[in-house]
Amino acid sequence: MALSNEHIQQKLLEKFPNEVTGFEEPYGMLTFWAPKEFNLKVLNFLYDDEELKFRFLTDLCGAHYPDNKGEELVVIYHLHNMIENVRIRFKVCTGIEQPDIYTATGLFSAANWMERETYDFYGINFIGHPKLKRILNVEEMDYFPMRKEYPLEDQSRIDKDDEMFGRI
Repeated sequence: MALSNEHIQQKLLEKFPNEVTGFEEPYGMLTFWAPKEFNLKVLNFLYDDEELKFRFLTDLCGAHYPDNKGEELVVIYHLHNMIENVRIRFKVCTGIEQPDIYTATGLFSAANWMERETYDFYGINFIGHPKLKRILNVEEMDYFPMRKEYPLEDQSRIDKDDEMFGRI
């Protein structure tokens, strides 16, 4: 039997009836949400279940939605069942005041660098991460550059003139 989005959704709702919500299928990829306290429980279930077998973490990234009070930061997991060639997207949100989410490094070793990058750019603290420190930006940075909390660049700056970049 081929693994369908409907079957995945049904198994998730059987296991987590009140926790897993917001099912969508943009471009055919099953997408759903869970509270941040359940991220490891859901990930472990998707990994361990003998039918689902989502054992490959394709990507882990962050997003910032400043208008969603209490849920400004989002961690997005892209998982892949390589046997059935099925991909899903799992999202977890947290507040910017206490951006703590449990690390997935115990389940997926690839999460190590991806969580470090997400911390580096969004400031999401992955609890239990073995070495959570900046990976691309300098340690001295006291802000997180991908957050949408800074004004757009002033276009009247003369140090950003096209002439300085040879675009005349």
